[in-house]
Amino acid sequence: MRVELFDFSLPEERIATSPASPRDAARLLYISCELQDRHIPDLPALLSPGDLLVFNDTKVIPARLHGKRGEARVEVTLLKECSEFGVQSSEKKLSQNSELRTLTTTTWQAFAKPAKRLRVGDTVTFAEDFHAEVLAKHEGEVTLRFNMAGAEFERLLAEYGTLPLPPYIASRRAPGEVDKADYQTIYAREPGAVAAPTAGLHFTDRLMEALAARGVAHAFVTLHVGAGTFLPVKTEDTREHKMHSEWYSIGEETAGAINRTRAAGGKIVAVGTTSLRVLESIADAEGRVRAGRGDTEIFITPGYNFKCVDRLLTNFHLPRSTLFMLVCAFAGTERMQAAYAHAIAQGYRFYSYGDACLLER
Repeated sequence: MRVELFDFSLPEERIATSPASPRDAARLLYISCELQDRHIPDLPALLSPGDLLVFNDTKVIPARLHGKRGEARVEVTLLKECSEFGVQSSEKKLSQNSELRTLTTTTWQAFAKPAKRLRVGDTVTFAEDFHAEVLAKHEGEVTLRFNMAGAEFERLLAEYGTLPLPPYIASRRAPGEVDKADYQTIYAREPGAVAAPTAGLHFTDRLMEALAARGVAHAFVTLHVGAGTFLPVKTEDTREHKMHSEWYSIGEETAGAINRTRAAGGKIVAVGTTSLRVLESIADAEGRVRAGRGDTEIFITPGYNFKCVDRLLTNFHLPRSTLFMLVCAFAGTERMQAAYAHAIAQGYRFYSYGDACLLER
């Protein structure tokens, strides 16, 4: 399909640089047979008892690091822990003073700026005890092997890393302390994302209680959102675009809940495009899902046959992006173009910290 079909003009003032406060005070555009202007607290009334919300419980890590190669400054943004050069955490055992101790390393794909300063074999130093070796370079990205893994890596990343706010926010203001809470869902528990599953940012404890009182259940999947989620499609034809890969996991409990809900006639409501991509990646032709983990590069455009997800709660996306293509596939391109035009005219706030919409398939 021609990528220009998914373009639209968005005034800069419609881009939110901070979230609604409280977070469940955001607006909600209900896109069904007609457009309805609502608010997030209306969500329970728009769902039915027996429906199942599926959340992405990934946790955003402080993925942006500033270091040096010699005297040259280098900025690194971690993208994805990888196993291209071995298992995700490689292990070496060394004997010292008659004792056996274990050293671990972890390998990540990353953006580097400026990448031209790095060569394979270089060491990038972030602190005296925190550094990484360049294992490979490819089109502006590098593969880095850090000198530790596990809890020690997470501790040093928390100490020296910063939150990678989306470029359309970071270009207008610096990250602040408040973003550490604002740019994280209340149920985040699996570290590994470099971008938040932003539809989930609207949920509060009181909203979860209202949904439970309505008889709406919930379950969790994990998909570690990558920085590629922000990138517009640069090709002229969707067939020429290569989708970024993201790691996912779904447990037996969640798979069982989804299959039981579908068998009982309930609706599966994906909270965010990341949850939807997990479910559609693993569902069979009848919409049944199974537990598992792996990488997904699923690229959903109009014409795709949805197998599992019945409704989608999501924020408003960038023009010419894979996510806008996905919502057009879900609810219809003309319908979504009209909905976005309505949202712009009515002052809805766009992107990660913006308002939300609930889509009927």
